[in-house]
Amino acid sequence: METDRLLVDPPGDPAPGDRDPPGGPHPQGYGSWPAPQRGAAKRHRRMSYSVAGESCSLNGYQGDEELYIQQAVVFIEDAVHFRSINHRVDAGSLRLYRCYYSRICQWILGLVISVVLLLAFVERPTSLSVSSDPHHRRESWQPPCGLTESMEMIGLSILALDLAVKSYLIGWEEFRKSKWLISYTVVISVSVIDWVLSVSMMCSETFRVRRLLRPFFLLQNSSLMKKTLKCIKRTLPEIASVILLLALHLCLFTMIGMLLFAKTDDPEKNKEWELHFRDLPSSLTSLLVLLTTANNPDVMIPAYSLNRAYSIFFIAFSVIGTYCLMNLLTAIIYNQFRGYLLLSVQTSIIRRRLGIRAAFQVLSCQRAQGTDQSVVSVDSVLQVMTRVKMKSYYRTAINTAVQRYEDVGFVDREQFRKIFDEVDKDRIKEHPPLPVYTSPSLQRLQLVFSHYYLSILGNAVALANVVCICAILVLNSEKSTAERDNYVLEIINLCFILYYLFEMSVKIFAFGWRGYLSYRNNVFDGVLTVLLLALQMTIFITYRIPYSQWDPSSHGVMSLWEMVRLVNMLIVFRFLRIIPDIKLMALVASTLLDLVKNLRAFAGILVVVYYVFAVFGIWLFEGAIKPPPENSVLSNTSMQNISSNVTVGCGTYEQLGYWPNNFDDFAAAIILLYNVMIVNNWQAFMEAYSRYTTEWSKIYFVCWWLTSSVMWVNLFVALILENFIYKWDRSHSCSVTDVERIRYQTSVQLMFKEQIQEPTEEELLCQLHQHPHLHLHW
Repeated sequence: METDRLLVDPPGDPAPGDRDPPGGPHPQGYGSWPAPQRGAAKRHRRMSYSVAGESCSLNGYQGDEELYIQQAVVFIEDAVHFRSINHRVDAGSLRLYRCYYSRICQWILGLVISVVLLLAFVERPTSLSVSSDPHHRRESWQPPCGLTESMEMIGLSILALDLAVKSYLIGWEEFRKSKWLISYTVVISVSVIDWVLSVSMMCSETFRVRRLLRPFFLLQNSSLMKKTLKCIKRTLPEIASVILLLALHLCLFTMIGMLLFAKTDDPEKNKEWELHFRDLPSSLTSLLVLLTTANNPDVMIPAYSLNRAYSIFFIAFSVIGTYCLMNLLTAIIYNQFRGYLLLSVQTSIIRRRLGIRAAFQVLSCQRAQGTDQSVVSVDSVLQVMTRVKMKSYYRTAINTAVQRYEDVGFVDREQFRKIFDEVDKDRIKEHPPLPVYTSPSLQRLQLVFSHYYLSILGNAVALANVVCICAILVLNSEKSTAERDNYVLEIINLCFILYYLFEMSVKIFAFGWRGYLSYRNNVFDGVLTVLLLALQMTIFITYRIPYSQWDPSSHGVMSLWEMVRLVNMLIVFRFLRIIPDIKLMALVASTLLDLVKNLRAFAGILVVVYYVFAVFGIWLFEGAIKPPPENSVLSNTSMQNISSNVTVGCGTYEQLGYWPNNFDDFAAAIILLYNVMIVNNWQAFMEAYSRYTTEWSKIYFVCWWLTSSVMWVNLFVALILENFIYKWDRSHSCSVTDVERIRYQTSVQLMFKEQIQEPTEEELLCQLHQHPHLHLHW
């Protein structure tokens, strides 16, 4: 059974297009509400939790039914997208609000932010070169002064307009409380000032401060990234305590190491001292790199070759630091991450319930004076639903629920809430019914071809196909292109492709076109089968039965071997069809697919961190490492610079040929930072830049290692664990048959259903009374 999720983010997280209200995320958590406004506004927001039978008006528009309908529409849209309702609610502002959050406006805003960020690849130093290796890099095209600056000013103007709209929609009082909007104003102002200085200097300035500020635009436009930053901020004290313990562990073993491997009178026993423990900075660096296992066992070999007992020192350091303290850090981040998800679910539920409650309140104000204002007419709800922008299956489910009360003619508050509980649910696709055949023989064939065993047979055939390809590749691995017998492989592939075509045809016969396409694995198989058949026909049309002297490699745009390789790659890729049929493998695959959907906030944070460190790296290290001339070759065997006869140590930046990894342009800086994040041989970069610049450059690389490899990678591990454990528990508690019988399945309470607390009526009314623009009189 396939599920098309209504809520594309993890339960409780905002949808991908969701932004915080123009004022940013709510500054306080669940159960802690901001104080009401002072003065006249405070008198309009008296605490009252019962409204039945009392008068009701909004902002002086009592009786304006069209305004009430428009307000209800916007509040429901806010609830669907987990947005705050603390914005202006007059007719003109609501039209502007809906226009601002329309798909086209948000798409334009996202495009502008992307273009502004991507300018770093085109600006000086430009990344528009084929290679980043100074030996092979040619003089790249430099944009003329004013080209990128003009594009940037257009982007800054649009972002300033975005700031103005957000500020207007929430009002001055709310603007003063929003740290994000105040920071947004400062960042745009500083960027414009820096832009003016850049243009006045004819683009000859070395530092562009605005490049460092650009990632802020990405942060402030995503509520998920704001929540992730809040989680990281809350986790920092616990992380700092473990990092402090790691630092103490590192310093302690550094002192012990310097005492163990002190310089002696015997030069043969000084290799460990000379290479790794010569002084305090080199000792700290060696053990810090050993903490990441990047230089293991190189760091211990000189001492271990003299006395095997020295290995105890290095093993004890690794066991305590790498396997205990580093994993403890992962456990702490995971524990805090669960709290972050729970808080996200709780906040999202409060926002959704508040939006629905506000919609009910304004619709109840639509009723005439003297009538029961604790109910809403069914016609009003249906009228609102015709205007709300939401997915069609949401609208259908809600309209169906509303129509149950047509005989009564109205719904009360609790019924209204339950109607809109439909937006909390997943949509589970129901496969179309099987086609009906009148012939008994066709019915029997349909029964056979729709059986699960046909898929098992298809998986076995796909496995046999892959085994044949592997066998032929092993036999042809040492042969040249002319010696390979590609025609035998082509005949084998043709036989398998014909079976795949037969399997697709009989499944279409058994399930019908709509039923066949309703299964994603059938769509996957079908697309690859059609591609394989098209390629096979192209091969036989291009390469007819040849005579013995004909050389197929010289015929056509692609040689026969290249086309055969393309076919084989598609066949190997098609073997992935076995994943849905193996429960554990399907569970892992679905976890990975969920990561693609749910990793946007973490990927965005990583983009921001990469961007900032790359800009700093260019400022600090651009052109720092100068490679030797082209006629100076570094030999891996002699490890000597032939032209200058300077010895190069084994495993150094120069000997390994890491010249393309530099900070000479933005793209090269990104790749270098990635290589350091992987931590394999990261000591080579740190050691090289400390030699070419200063020892203080190591601080930059250590900070990057802590930020990327320690912080972000552990957050990534926590996300994987959370998704996998949730799916694993769910797969054991719910059978496939049970899921098949469910039309809609709640999603916001699945992961933390035992910990979630629904907001009470008093809390929702308290929030409504504190609304800065929706002044209720009741």
